[in-house]
This record gives sequence, C-alpha cells and structure tokens, in this order.
Amino acid sequence: MNSAVKRIIVIVLLFAVGASLLVTPVTAFELVAPTQTATVFVPTSEPECVRLAAQDLIGDAQKITGQTPAIVQRADDVAIVIVSLNRPESVALLEKLAPGFGDALKGQWEAYRVEEVGRRLIIAGSDERGTMFGLYAFIEKYLGVDPLYYWAGRPPKKRATLAWDSVKLSSGEPTFRFRGWFINDEDLLTGWKAGSGKRRIDYPYYGQVVNRDVMRAVAEALVRSRFNLIIPASFVDIMNPPEAALVQECARRGVFVSQHHVEPLGVSAFSYFNYWKQRGKDLKYSYFSHPAEVREVWRAYAEKWAAYPNVIWQLGLRGIADRPMWMADTNTPQSDADRGRLISEAMAAQVKILDEICPRQPRYLSTTLWAEGSELNQKKLLTIPEGTIVIFADNSPGWKWQRDFYSTPRNPKNTYGVYYHHGLIGSGPHLAQVPSPHKTFECLKIAVENGAGEYAIFNVSNIREFVLGIDATAKMTWRMDSFDPDAWLAEWVRARFSRQQDEIVNAYHIYFNAWQIHDAQQVPFLMDGQMFNTGNKSLAQIAQRLQGKRVEGGVVSEKNRQVARPSKTAGEAAPVVADAFWAGISDMFPSSPRRETVLRLAKQKAGLGLALLHARTPAAALPEPEAAFLNDNLIYQAAIMFQTCEWLEQVLVAQEALELDNRLACGDALARAEAAFAQIPVLAENYCRGQWENWYRECTKLNVTATMNRTREVLQLARQTSLPKGSGNNQP
Repeated sequence: MNSAVKRIIVIVLLFAVGASLLVTPVTAFELVAPTQTATVFVPTSEPECVRLAAQDLIGDAQKITGQTPAIVQRADDVAIVIVSLNRPESVALLEKLAPGFGDALKGQWEAYRVEEVGRRLIIAGSDERGTMFGLYAFIEKYLGVDPLYYWAGRPPKKRATLAWDSVKLSSGEPTFRFRGWFINDEDLLTGWKAGSGKRRIDYPYYGQVVNRDVMRAVAEALVRSRFNLIIPASFVDIMNPPEAALVQECARRGVFVSQHHVEPLGVSAFSYFNYWKQRGKDLKYSYFSHPAEVREVWRAYAEKWAAYPNVIWQLGLRGIADRPMWMADTNTPQSDADRGRLISEAMAAQVKILDEICPRQPRYLSTTLWAEGSELNQKKLLTIPEGTIVIFADNSPGWKWQRDFYSTPRNPKNTYGVYYHHGLIGSGPHLAQVPSPHKTFECLKIAVENGAGEYAIFNVSNIREFVLGIDATAKMTWRMDSFDPDAWLAEWVRARFSRQQDEIVNAYHIYFNAWQIHDAQQVPFLMDGQMFNTGNKSLAQIAQRLQGKRVEGGVVSEKNRQVARPSKTAGEAAPVVADAFWAGISDMFPSSPRRETVLRLAKQKAGLGLALLHARTPAAALPEPEAAFLNDNLIYQAAIMFQTCEWLEQVLVAQEALELDNRLACGDALARAEAAFAQIPVLAENYCRGQWENWYRECTKLNVTATMNRTREVLQLARQTSLPKGSGNNQP
C-alpha cells in the first residue's frame, strides 16, 4: 500500500470519528442542569438514616445551585436510586434495574458502590450504613462538600450546574470495624447555644444539656465523615429526657451509640445519685459498700439503653467524675489485686444483667483500659468477659499507647481496639490542636499491626478546634493501607485554599513540629492544659511567698505521684508508683527543671512564631472565606499558644526572681506575663465572630478568664509588696 492511499484511509477514519462525535455527544450524569433537576428514589423499606442522607444530598444541591431535586415515590425513570442490600425490597429493585450490580457487596460490612447504569446513578451499600457512606462519599467527592463544613465554617461553593462525564466510586470494608467520636470535656459546645434542658449533675461543668440543634449538627458531621460510632456526651443520664434526646439524635443516623468509660451500662455516679435521690435515699456510690443497689441502677439504665438498636455496652467500674472507684469509697480494698478482683466481679455482673434484659439482641461489649484500668490490666489483675472489645488508650494525647497495649496477650475470644485523644482536658490539647496526621497515623498503624484494629474512638472534645485531625482520622480508619499523611495533607489544603497551597502545607508542618517533646517520656509537655496547670500552680506559689506563707506543692499530693523515673520506651517496666490511677496517667504531666522548661518554652515559641509567619503571608492573599478558615484552624491557634508560652515563661521567671528575693524583677516579669496573656481574649474576639458568637461563653475547662484574673491578682500583690514602706498601695 503506497503512502497516498494510507493518507486517504487516515483522513476517512478521522472524518468518521469526528462525525460520530457530532452525532453521539458525550453522556453526562446531571444532578442539576440549567433546565431540570434529577429525581431521587429511596425504597420505603430503607431506614431513617438512609432517608436522612438522601435529604442531605438534596439540601446540598439546593445550597450549591439554588435548585432542589425531588424525592419521588416510584423508581421508573428516576435519575438516582438509593438501595441497601440487607433490605429485600431494595435487593429486588436493584436486580431489576441493574442485575449483578451489588453482587460484590453482599455480606460485607459498610461497603458501597456508586456508579452510572445508563443514565441512572445507583448508590448501593452492603447494609444501610454502607449505603449512607456511599452517598456521603459521592457528596464529598463530586459535590465538593466538606464533611465537617458546619464545624469548619465552610459552606459549599456555589455552582449553576452539577454534572459529570462519569461517576464511579466503590469501597470494600473499612479497616476499623467501629470508628467513632467521644464528645468529652465539651464545655464550649455546652455553652455556645441556649441549652435544651438542665442536667442533674453535682459537678462544676455541664449544668445544661447541649442544644439539640448542635447535637444534630454533630451527628450529621459524624456520618458525613463516615464514622459509625459515638459517645454523645460526658456523663449522659438517659433518664433525663433532654439528655436522652442527645442519644436519639445520634441513633436516628443509624450509628452505634456507646457510653463514657466511667458509665458502665450507661450509669455514672451522678446517674446513681439521681436514681436514689428520687427514691428518698442518699447512698454512697460504691459497688463495694452497696453492690445490690448499684446493680439495681445498672439494670434500670440498661433497660432504657436497650431500646436503641445499635448499642456498644461499656463494662467496667469507676468512681465519681473520671476518677477511680476507691476515691469515691475509702472503704474499698487498698491492694491492686483486691481492686482488680472487684472490677472483674462488677463486669461479670453487668454481663449477667444484659443476658437477662436483652437475651436475643445482637450485642457488643467494650471495656476501656484508661488510667487505673491500664495499670491493673498490665498486672494481669482483670478478668475481662469473653466477647468484649478491649480498648487500649493512649497515655499522652495522641502520642503513644500505654504500656499495657504492648504487654497484654491478645485473647482470640476477645477483639481489640484503641482510644485516642485529639483533645484531653487537664494536659491538653483543648483550645489548640497538637497531634499531627503523621503522629496519628503512626499510632493507628501500630494498633493495626498489634491486633487492635477492631475499634477506634477519638476524643474530639468540642470538635471545632480539631477538624483537621478529625478528617485525617476519618480517612485513615476507613482505609489504613492507602493512607499517606503527606499526600493527605497536601490534598486537604488543595481542597480548601485556592492559592499558595505549598506555603500553607509548610505552615502546618512547622506548627505541628513546634511542640516540644519531653526527653525522658517522649511526649509533649507544653500543651495548653499543661501550661495552664503549671502557670496557675506557680502563680499560687508566688502569692504564698509574697504573703509570707509556707509554699505549698501541687494540686495532687506527692504520695500519689510517680516516685521513680518514667519509662522511656514502651517495652520498659512500669515505674514504681503509689497509686494505679496516677501511674496510668503519668505521661500527662511530665516534669522538668524550671530553667529547662523556660528554655523549651522559648524554642516552642520560636516554632509557633515561624508557623505564624508562614501562615499569615498566604492568608493575606486568600479570598475572605478561605482566609477566615486558615485563621481559625491555624493562625489563631498558633497565636494563642504563642501568647501562652510567653505568659508561662514570664511567670516562671517571676517565680525564680522571687526566690532570689528580687521582688522588683518578680513584678516586672509578672507584668510581662499579664501583657502576654491579655492578648488571648483580644485574639479570641475574631475567633468568636459571626456564627461562632459566644463560642467561649462557657470556657470553664481551661478557664481563660479565671487565669487572666489570677495573673492580675498576683501582679497587683507583687506591686503592693515590692513598694517601700509609706509609699502607699495605689501606685503602679
């Protein structure tokens, strides 16, 4: 064949292809077009959680385009069909519309497939949560809606149309079977909006129930992020209707509901007191002194919780608030062996109650080895019922697992999981994020490799401060094997910021690397809670010395604290301690010499300052919504922690100056401390703007106002006592 003939053939072929393209346009799936919107069909047998997800799809389309797709009653000629393969009606419909479409999903846990069949989009899940998660995956990827849009203040971007050349999503089973949030230390959530009712709780916090609309937004964000488990509040009393409503808001989303680790079968000490107060009795909360009365309350509360279809029952025995049982009853045996035996007996009694009140229901049991539970378990003093999910905890927020994680042999008759802190009151983080996605992934990868990949629950505190970490954990717990922290962070930034993305990624890296790590215990030791704790303790000691009083020690008696050097690695033996509770949380408050602390504060401050420099430069070039989010999630947090570092540094300088009997230098340092801390409320004004007005109204866990007032009181005391006699007390 000569070259001329070849050229003719090529031209003919090109013409034919072009003509074909003109005759047959590229098929697109259209959810919203300029002249029409798609219709949506959900079979009547689908549960409420799937229907709510379909409504979220419609609501998102309306927010983006101004047009509202309709839910219809018949499957004929509809654009979107939503079905779950554990529902016979849905299975029959799917086989009619797309034979074989769901074959690979059958029998799986929360798997999904989203794909076009002809001009119809089918969203199918192996079960109702799989269907729901497939729908939310479609919303996130194709509509561009941030699963945490409410908590990040990021409404979806406006568009005229929602159309794609093709849609194709699928997922097998998630890595962690159970993935969830613990709403804990939620002082900001509690006070932000008007409460939904009073709580009957003898505690300085949580006097009102979180606003129901706020809890509805929490539950929506949970499922949009493809989590399937929630502990909806600290110390829920399900006998109180407004608190029961919190559980209901979560249960209607189809997720598993569970209880705080201080609430076996849903009973905290506060619930116990309420129960007996209504019956005219004032009883000590003690399974040792009043076992029959405690079992009666367990049974009553378990019957209420059993009304929900997806409960993960908490087993265990603890005391008032988040403290051991022996602090609530000093008659409790004092040896670790006796205490472990009592907790084991209590767990056996709890299982027996469940056997009696819900014998035919599918049942999930869990026990959380937090604080003293970790220590007693490590010493092999706990007998955990078979079939229980044994949950190991991190001992410093999001940094490493407690020693018992490594020392506990895995019983094949139990499964294992982890409890991880994005936030933790006392030590922190609380007002600012600390663990990076890299550190979180490192910990969870170790969990999976060590047979603890069944369950992962994250203490997310008030949510807003931790949206970056929450989104990262959502993605990694869904599929650990495909998660890459660097790639994830780069993509997360790309999706949220239209300019200077590399600079913003770099700013986040600098921020997360700024936190100082304790040399011996290898955990952060200058987080917000730790700094507030140390600074307020030092202020109290300065005041005592200025007043000529004997300087007292810390809040916790030294006899309860660690008395031997801390463990440097996970494999070392537990340090010698006087009490299992304090041993269990010993990494929360690593100590260091004052001058070493001052030096490390300066280093941390330098890192935070560098992060601010690298974040503020791109923020100035971003459009307002993007700049506002960067401010809230990075700039503000770095700035308030910078000021906290400066405050603590100067408080410690003041304390040393006073010990050297230099009261003038002490006063000067306290003045610098006051000036630094006074910037935090100023910075917070912008953080609490718009929809976040009153966000800090009930900032009681790390009380900024109280610490500010305390600093000023001690400064005034220093100024008064440093003046020469007869010069008066009103001079600055």
